[in-house]
Amino acid sequence: MAAKLRKGDKVVVLAGKDKGKQGEITTVMPKDNKAVVEGVNMAIRHTRQTQTSQGGRISKAMPIDLSNLALVDANGKATRVGFRVEGENKVRYAKTTGEAI
Repeated sequence: MAAKLRKGDKVVVLAGKDKGKQGEITTVMPKDNKAVVEGVNMAIRHTRQTQTSQGGRISKAMPIDLSNLALVDANGKATRVGFRVEGENKVRYAKTTGEAI
C-alpha cells in the first residue's frame, strides 16, 4: 500500500499532549505505523559524555502514531490524503484543495 505520509512532509498533530503542534517528518516506520516529527513528542534522555558529544539531559523526539498526524495543505490546515493517476504517475493529493502534493 502506498504511504500517505512520507519523510519531509509538513504535518499537524491531531491528538495527544502535543495536539495542534506542527512539524516536519524526519523518519517514518511503516512496520510500526509510527513517525518521528521534529519538535513533537519530546522526551528527555540522560546520556553519558563522550569525546564528541556533551553529556547530560538531552531532548529527543520520540515516535508518534501515524493515525494522530494529518498533512498540512497549502492553506495551513489539516487535510486527508488521496491518490489519483495523472498520466502515467500515481500522485498524492490534498482532499481539501484537490491539488497534488
